[in-house]
Amino acid sequence: MSVLLEQRSSCLEADDGQLAVTGEVGFEGASAMAEAGSAWLAERSPGSEVAFDLSGVGRVSSAALSVLLEWTRQARDAGVEVSVVRLSAPLERLTRVAGLDTLLPLANPVAA
Repeated sequence: MSVLLEQRSSCLEADDGQLAVTGEVGFEGASAMAEAGSAWLAERSPGSEVAFDLSGVGRVSSAALSVLLEWTRQARDAGVEVSVVRLSAPLERLTRVAGLDTLLPLANPVAA
């Protein structure tokens, strides 16, 4: 994996078909993370597949959820399929409470 963005408390890495976020994503760094991921997504070919792995996000973060939704929108607009989304348990619970769990191809959803 190559590092696309490293901030004080979070890191964004990518490989051929995956963006992975680790650490704590706050609003102060969410914009830079969204932009770095968006630049990576812009290099994907229409019809290709990507995965988003936020299983390493340590705490509930609506900022991380905002970044994920931006990447999902951009992928859809570019004709790139999001094959799977991996979330940490706290982030998955937030996604479910927000009613967004049915909109994402979640891997191993947490039981309600």
